[in-house]
Amino acid sequence: MKDTQNLENRIEKIAKTASDDIVADADKPTHPKQVLRVVDAVVVIVGVVVGAGIFRTPSIVAANTGSPELFFGVWILGGMVSFIGAMCYAELSTAFPNTGGDYHFLHRAFGRRFAFLFAWARMSIIQTGSIALLAFIVGDYMSELYSLGSFSSSIYAAMVVVGLTFVNIIGVHVGTGTQKSLISLQFIGLLAVIVVGLFFAPQSNITAAVTTVSSGVTPAIGGAMVMVLLTFGGWNEAGYISSEMRGGSKKMVTVMMVSILLITAIYLLINLAYFNVLGIDGLASSEAVGVETMRVIMGDTGVFLVGLLVILAALTSTNATIFTGARTNHALGRDFSIFSFMRTWKPETSTPVNALLTQGAIAVALIVIGSFARSGFESMVDFTAPIFWFFILCTGLALFVLRHKEPHTPRPFKVPLYPVLPIIFCLTSSYLLYSSLMFAGRGAWLGVGVLLLGTVFFFFIAESKDTKQKA
Repeated sequence: MKDTQNLENRIEKIAKTASDDIVADADKPTHPKQVLRVVDAVVVIVGVVVGAGIFRTPSIVAANTGSPELFFGVWILGGMVSFIGAMCYAELSTAFPNTGGDYHFLHRAFGRRFAFLFAWARMSIIQTGSIALLAFIVGDYMSELYSLGSFSSSIYAAMVVVGLTFVNIIGVHVGTGTQKSLISLQFIGLLAVIVVGLFFAPQSNITAAVTTVSSGVTPAIGGAMVMVLLTFGGWNEAGYISSEMRGGSKKMVTVMMVSILLITAIYLLINLAYFNVLGIDGLASSEAVGVETMRVIMGDTGVFLVGLLVILAALTSTNATIFTGARTNHALGRDFSIFSFMRTWKPETSTPVNALLTQGAIAVALIVIGSFARSGFESMVDFTAPIFWFFILCTGLALFVLRHKEPHTPRPFKVPLYPVLPIIFCLTSSYLLYSSLMFAGRGAWLGVGVLLLGTVFFFFIAESKDTKQKA
């Protein structure tokens, strides 16, 4: 009898141990490791922000300002506004570190319904649309070097998305290593443009007549600020990697501040190089300021080199966007059972594999659609911008809500001059939301429609077991 009792106890103990191991194995893939250094995070953020936009937007900004003082003034102002926003995100990221980033902040502030809509929008509009847009930029320039036929740009774009998604699936170190390699090459190219533009410009600047685009100074500066802040867009991606930082989320303060200062310095220097070669009128009349700058100094060779630089810039931003975008999909799968297949986190490589695959598939689908109905860079901006700025505004408001709802949560960093600076950030985001709706085409309302489609999914899905247990 005693032997039987001992045997039963041993069996029960073995069963319990096995059960604990199964639970541990099941939980292990859902929690990221703290593997990112400050330099890794800075490289990711700078790579997201400093992309092909800096080769497109300066001419629009110049046309809307009309003078060197205003031209450089709005770029400095854009850096200041971004710096304020970065401080708001630094407080949220250090107080509530999570791979979900904005999704996690919105979940805590406004509840799961609103957070779901954000995650849906990011998966179907914001992030995947940005990936497709950047990949198309690569495709357009690659097609100029070597065409693959009628759908050459789309084929190259799809190859970029598939290739970089695979790189990030291999492992977080491969993904960040690729990012560092790309951004190193990009910085070399940007440095070359800056040095050539500042020190090898012709004696007399090339100028061109420019038609005034606004009868008043205020509307002109407003239009310039829209493009400047769009060019600065992407620094908020830091929130998605806060829980993967070595030394804890408090390192995010350094990451955010260093990133914004570095980005602002790069933008001012490269715009100074453009201005030194082309002058304010030449800047305003050019549709490709980087190409024009290098053509003046180096001829066709310079044009070719700038083409390679734009490709590098777009690849860098695409890789960084893929890296950070999958983190929200992972959080969506973790909290909602219908998307639970995206919750898997592979510990060996520290990557959300299924979330990356899902994101890549949607981006490729957008590329395929764009192959038959493309209307250029502006159309994709129309599609994504209103939704992006709406949720950026809501994240700024979440700072106020969480200060009220969770006042006792430790905050390693607090926004100075609260509430003045967060109010400035929210007002700026509101203006950009208004502008993106008023000046955008039908693509903006298409994005709104896709966002509303997310409500249909929401009312028919159940909360995941993990979320119920937390509640």
